[in-house]
Amino acid sequence: MQKFILSSPGLFIGSLISLLSTSVFAQQDISATREALANQGVLAAVKEAVISIGSDLIEHIPFMVAALIILSITWILNKVLRRIVGKLVDQTNIRGSLQDLLLRFISIVVWFGGLMVAAIILFPGLSPASALGALGLASVAVGFAFKDIFENFFAGILILWRFPFEKGDIIEIEGITGRVEDLTIRMTELRQMSGELILIPNAILFKNPVKVLTNKPTRRVSVMTGVGYDEDAGAAIELIRKTLQGCSSINHEQPIEVFANAFGSSSIDIEMRFWAESKPGKMKASASEVITAVKQALDDAGIEIPYPYRTLTFNEPLQMDQPAGEQHTSNKDKASAQN
Repeated sequence: MQKFILSSPGLFIGSLISLLSTSVFAQQDISATREALANQGVLAAVKEAVISIGSDLIEHIPFMVAALIILSITWILNKVLRRIVGKLVDQTNIRGSLQDLLLRFISIVVWFGGLMVAAIILFPGLSPASALGALGLASVAVGFAFKDIFENFFAGILILWRFPFEKGDIIEIEGITGRVEDLTIRMTELRQMSGELILIPNAILFKNPVKVLTNKPTRRVSVMTGVGYDEDAGAAIELIRKTLQGCSSINHEQPIEVFANAFGSSSIDIEMRFWAESKPGKMKASASEVITAVKQALDDAGIEIPYPYRTLTFNEPLQMDQPAGEQHTSNKDKASAQN
């Protein structure tokens, strides 16, 4: 009896340990089962989402094909309309910049309509009203984000519409002079006389004064010269006028003006005004011909074109000191003269 009682606590503890280990393994099995079921649920959800996306994509394939067809038709229609309108405006007297603006406006309208139709076809629930509303909200946000770009865009439209210069004209803005190579909606390409290409945003052209140097076929050129105070200014002016009338690079349909301009420091200043071709190279060539011809005519007539000189007046006579060698020589000359 005593042996049984001593052995029963050991048996009880062993049974308890066995029961606890069985419970732990059971809980591990349950956790593994739940994790497997959760993984299967996630996989099933992912699979279901992929199948749903694939089925929706397959269902939208006809709409996507229709939208691509609409975009292709829009591209073809844009090309055809631009060609037809381009041929029509070529027969008119519309400025080239206005022609470009008209063609670009046609492209914008055609592509806007084509994209709207393609969007409505691609998204069947989208109505024109909701599309225009969304476009309005988006335009406000984009307008704030790209303010400078849109400023140049609208300035380019106004320049193409209103400004009197075209491709090939020579303009001057902010100290930059060059030939207009291209005029786009966003910027203007200006080629300087020395060959550099300058890109000027249209907003700068629109906000600042612009000199169009080749707006007219001819421009007036002014050249200055002068004759000495001892010369006959009236005779010199008449000689210069006749000389200018013989220059071939001057436009003789415009008046030639020669007049005394001012009392200069060394000469009577004479200004010559004449008209020549408005291109800078032609103007420089004409001025060069005039300067050369007037110089030759005044030299032939013996009329002085004075160098700048200055007359100094002193209140008291100046004592001119001679070097010792020169003074000894002058004394010898005086002695020989007396002998």
